[in-house]
Amino acid sequence: MVIFPIIIIVSVVFYIYYKVSILKEKSTLTQKYYNGRSKSCLGAFMMAFAINQYTLYLTQLSLFIGLVIFILGLMQFIRGFKEARHYQKEWRRLHPQ
Repeated sequence: MVIFPIIIIVSVVFYIYYKVSILKEKSTLTQKYYNGRSKSCLGAFMMAFAINQYTLYLTQLSLFIGLVIFILGLMQFIRGFKEARHYQKEWRRLHPQ
């Protein structure tokens, strides 16, 4: 399964990109938006990592640990997605075109 290592690498790259973007940005609203996006990328990384680990090691221990990591990653992904969507709407509300 080549897809999971690709997802892992891409999500880590985007996570680092958004974390660096937080340091460059001066607006707190935009910083919070980037933080939400980085949480989504971290969640995607954790979910892909958990699935990849289970496909490599087909044991009950690997299943249990992978399931815990997957659930934590899913929670991180959902929370980051909601935060990013909220702050994007706030930015649009404050900056009408």
